[in-house]
Amino acid sequence: MNRRNFVSAAIASAGVISGIDAVAAKQAAPFQFDNKLSLKIFGTNWGFVGNTDAFCAAIKKEGYDGTEMWWPGSKERQAELLTALKKYDLQIGFLCGSASVDYPVHLDGFKKSIIAATTEFGQKPVYINCHSGKDFFTYDQNKALIDHTTEISAKSGIPIYHETHRGRMLFAAHITRNFIEKNPGLKLTLDISHWCNVHESLLQDQEETVKLALSRVGHIHSRIGHEEGPQVSDPRAPEWEAAVKAHLSWWDKVVEHKVKSGERLTVLTEFGPPNYLPTLPYTKQPVADQWVINVYMMKMLRERYLK
Repeated sequence: MNRRNFVSAAIASAGVISGIDAVAAKQAAPFQFDNKLSLKIFGTNWGFVGNTDAFCAAIKKEGYDGTEMWWPGSKERQAELLTALKKYDLQIGFLCGSASVDYPVHLDGFKKSIIAATTEFGQKPVYINCHSGKDFFTYDQNKALIDHTTEISAKSGIPIYHETHRGRMLFAAHITRNFIEKNPGLKLTLDISHWCNVHESLLQDQEETVKLALSRVGHIHSRIGHEEGPQVSDPRAPEWEAAVKAHLSWWDKVVEHKVKSGERLTVLTEFGPPNYLPTLPYTKQPVADQWVINVYMMKMLRERYLK
């Protein structure tokens, strides 16, 4: 018996599978609202092995509304993506950013990718999600990125969000609060799993800051983090119930805001591959199936918010 089969057999023999089913059932209980939510759920190509056509065929089969991908820089990749989106009737949200640690280079690359993603593609993106700035850039340097996206969003009519992500501008809750209070046009992609990791908590001691952030969310990355990492091994496992409940409570508040405002909410199921997904020592075998988890999240969120 190989190591992976041994682990699977051990879990099943311990009776954990039935526990997973029970936890999943509780998480999938419908969350009641007076008005119906407009919800679009997107699939990630992060970790997918195969070409763009195969990926789009796979997410269409699972029932996703579209995909979020990094802006493809080359014309060839843009054409390949556009063809697949049209073939499978899928929507697109683009991820934009810059990796350079040299600020002038970073700013220039960031601006060019935002402009290209909003003007050069043959299908209007539903939104743009930004990996914005660096955690070590100054406030004014990072603010320039917000100013640029606010201007481009107004011109294009495309919502542009800034992600709460480690290593980026909005890497921590208290830092994000300062940006929110000083930039009324700032809209967030909430990936609150990063804040759990950064603050080594489920943010119980920053409730007011989290509440403020939730009021500015336009898009969610539905990965579940915990006090020691940005991704639990498997959200269906009972040992992660507290973390799952915390994330669901935050997402519930975002949904409440969207229902009241009549605005659409977009969600990306973004559980990642190794090394986000834990692996077994020596073999590097993942302890769970990334694709299955993301599909589970998509179905669970639809069950929770659309029934």
